[in-house]
Amino acid sequence: MTGTLFLIPNTLGETEALNHVLPEQVQRITAQLDYFVAENAKTARAFLKLVGAQHPLCKPMQEIKIAELNVNTPAAALNDLLAPLLAGQDGGLVSEAGVPAVADPGADLVRLAHQHKIPVRPLVGPSSLLLAVMASGLNGQSFAFNGYLPTDASQRDKRIKELEQRSRKEKQTQLFIETPYRNAAMLEALVASCAPGTLVCVATDLSLPSETIRTMSAAQWKTAPAPDFHKKPTVFLLLGQ
Repeated sequence: MTGTLFLIPNTLGETEALNHVLPEQVQRITAQLDYFVAENAKTARAFLKLVGAQHPLCKPMQEIKIAELNVNTPAAALNDLLAPLLAGQDGGLVSEAGVPAVADPGADLVRLAHQHKIPVRPLVGPSSLLLAVMASGLNGQSFAFNGYLPTDASQRDKRIKELEQRSRKEKQTQLFIETPYRNAAMLEALVASCAPGTLVCVATDLSLPSETIRTMSAAQWKTAPAPDFHKKPTVFLLLGQ
């Protein structure tokens, strides 16, 4: 009999208020596991330390195995990551921030787990994308996440116009993210590329004490003070009118 792969959400940034974003059950399940797959072992240990402050871990930290899965992990290595579960051991897939397998390299591991008939159990926790949709005031009945837009300025502007056109035609909210140090350039591109009436939301540091969420038209953003979002995780949303 195989083990279960638990999909364990992480906080969306540095916080000591773990109970505000992760249910007790999630913390208890996490504390009972001694095998994890994570994008970065160091940050996963920091997360487990937070959990351990609320619920004693099943083993000392140095005895808990953390295997890494990131963009550099070859597909051929995924079976090895699942080997403990195929042997009957439960394991946890932990995200760097938010929920696993959404804007996260864990999706391939989850798909492979299904192929091996390993039970997959998603646990409740914060998702910056859903929190942004909830708080934006834009269309929550139809929305699409587009990941990162091109870094080349001309290609980025072209992509923004394509998403705006799709949004206007389908009345669909478009979401995307940016490397935090390029947030200002992204907002400038949105303001320059979008029609004046297109609604643009900038949602930063969601669920953290420094959280800010603002929705305005592209025309209003032109004269508004810039958000305090330099080097801070931010979700951008637009809805063409």
